[in-house]
Amino acid sequence: MSLIYLSSRFQCTWPWDMLVMLCDGRLVCGCADPYGKRVLGDARTASVEDVWSGPVVTKLRQDLNQGGASFCGDCPLKRPLARDASPVVRPLEAGRLPSRMFIECTAACNISCTEACCAPETGITRTRQAGMLDFALFQRVVDEVGPSLARIDFFNYGEAFLHKRAIDMCEYIKSRFPHIYLYTSTNGLAFSETQARRLVHSGIDEVTFSIDGATPESYVQYRQRGRFDVAIANLRAMVDEKRRSGRDLPFLNWRYILFRWNDSDEEMNLARAMATEIGVDRLCWEITDHPESAYSRRFAGGAELETIRRETWDDSNLGSAIPGATPRAQIDVRTLIPGVPLIARTGRPLRVRTRVRNLSTRPFPADATYGRRLVRLGAQLCAEDGRLIERDFARARLPHALGGGAETNIAIELPPLPEAGRYAIKFDLVFEGVEWFEKCGSQTTMKKLWVR
Repeated sequence: MSLIYLSSRFQCTWPWDMLVMLCDGRLVCGCADPYGKRVLGDARTASVEDVWSGPVVTKLRQDLNQGGASFCGDCPLKRPLARDASPVVRPLEAGRLPSRMFIECTAACNISCTEACCAPETGITRTRQAGMLDFALFQRVVDEVGPSLARIDFFNYGEAFLHKRAIDMCEYIKSRFPHIYLYTSTNGLAFSETQARRLVHSGIDEVTFSIDGATPESYVQYRQRGRFDVAIANLRAMVDEKRRSGRDLPFLNWRYILFRWNDSDEEMNLARAMATEIGVDRLCWEITDHPESAYSRRFAGGAELETIRRETWDDSNLGSAIPGATPRAQIDVRTLIPGVPLIARTGRPLRVRTRVRNLSTRPFPADATYGRRLVRLGAQLCAEDGRLIERDFARARLPHALGGGAETNIAIELPPLPEAGRYAIKFDLVFEGVEWFEKCGSQTTMKKLWVR
C-alpha cells in the first residue's frame, strides 16, 4: 500500500445516518453534492428502505470501513484519517431506515449569490433538474421514513420556499410526525408576510434567515437581486407572530456571512442592535473562505477571529452575537464545610444542594413545548483526574424560568455508585437537545466525590 494512499484515507458517517432527497427524487448520500454526482438510488422507482439497504450504499459502507471509497470523489464531507489510525468499522446494515433526511424542494433560487453553485446564471440549474419536488412523492417518502426520523432538514440547494407548497410540506411533516425536529434555512425573500406568519404556526422547530449585512448596500453585494428590506421584514413578522401567539417555537436565527465589505465593527454592531430590537433568538457570524475575492480577511484567523469565536455559527449551538444572549451561569455547590469533598455511600443516592445564577440577559426556560431547549442542571460523572465517565449522570429541573441576573436554589440527586472510590462531578447547565453551556464558554463547577 503506497504512502500516498495512506495519506488520503478517510471516513464518513453519513451513509449510516443520513440521506438527501434531491428535488427530482434522486437520493444522494450528502448535502455537499450540488451536481447530484453521488447517487444511491431514486425514490421515484424504489422505496427508501430498498435504497438504504441496497447494493450501492452497502458497497459504500464496506469501502469506508476499509478507509476510503472511490464513490466519494471530491466530496468535502470526508474526514481524513491519520497515517497510523485505523478506520472505525461499522455494521454494513444501518437500521431499516435513516435517522435524518435532507429534503430539497427545488434547486432553483430567486437571487444570485456571488460565485455560488446555485446561482441561476452559472450554477446547478444548468447541470441537473431544478424543478419543484412532486408533492405526492414527498408525501410517500415522508410517510415511509417519518417513523424512523429524528430530524428533517427542509432545504439543500436553491430556495426551499419558492415551492408553492413548501409551507404545506412543513405542516404535513409536523402533523403526521410531531416528534421530528424540523429545521430550515432560507433567504427570507420568497414569503409574503402572511406566509411568514403562517410558517410560525406550522410546527416547525427552527428557522435560519441568511442575511449577510446590516444595510441594503452591503447585503446586496453578495445576495445579488436580493432585497434587504423584504428579508428583514419577514424575519420581523415571524418574531412578532411568535410573540403575539405566545409560542416558544420556532427558534429564529439570523446567520450573517462575513465578507470584506460587511465585517467592520460599525456594521457588525448595527446588526447586533437590529437583532436585539427585532427580538431574534440568535445572531451568528459565518466564517467562509469563498469567494476568494470576497471573504473576510479580518476574521480569517488569529486574534481578530478569537474576539468573535464564541459568536460564530460553527463554534457551538448556543453562542450568539447579541450582547448578553450567549448563555452563561455560575453554579455554587453547597457543602457544610467549604473545600471538603462530596461524600456518598455505595449503593445510596446523594442529594446535592446548589445555587445557580444566570449571568446572561436572556431567561433560562424551565419548560418547552417539545421538551427541547429547556434548561436543566446536569451532573457529569468523571474520574478523579477529570476524565469523563458518564456525561448524563444526573439532571435536575429548574423550579421556574430563571431570568437574566436571577439566581435560585436547585437540589440534584446523584445516582448510587456500586463501587467505593474517588471520583469527580462536573456541574453544568444544559439546553436539552441542543448543547451544554460549557461548549459556549460558560464556567463549570468541579467537585470531588468520595464514595465509601
